[in-house]
Amino acid sequence: QVQLVESGGGLAQAGGSLRLSCAASGRTFSSATMGWFRQAPGKEREFVATITRFGVTTNSVKGRFTISRDNAKSTVYLQMNSLKPEDTAVYYCAAQESVTGRLFTTSTQYSYWGQGTQVTVSS
Repeated sequence: QVQLVESGGGLAQAGGSLRLSCAASGRTFSSATMGWFRQAPGKEREFVATITRFGVTTNSVKGRFTISRDNAKSTVYLQMNSLKPEDTAVYYCAAQESVTGRLFTTSTQYSYWGQGTQVTVSS
């Protein structure tokens, strides 16, 4: 079993920065594709970023958000810069085993999910 715990959410001012962390249990982290999603009230859950076991990444907030991972710490990060009020949402960490390092950009492709962490950006 894989358990994911997000942290680092909170309140930020527009233009500010936050760094989210997602700690994963077990030894399977190194062979998993990791992802970040977010969901605002009244909206569908949307893809934010993903990173493979080999460090290949893609994201939907180019230029402001960066995903990274530290396999030694079994942790994935989401660095969020130049925050905007529209970034306000609950952010979720997700994991999917992929020994071949496939990129996954939809929520249905992930097997494990964290509990979410609230990010609020004031104007």
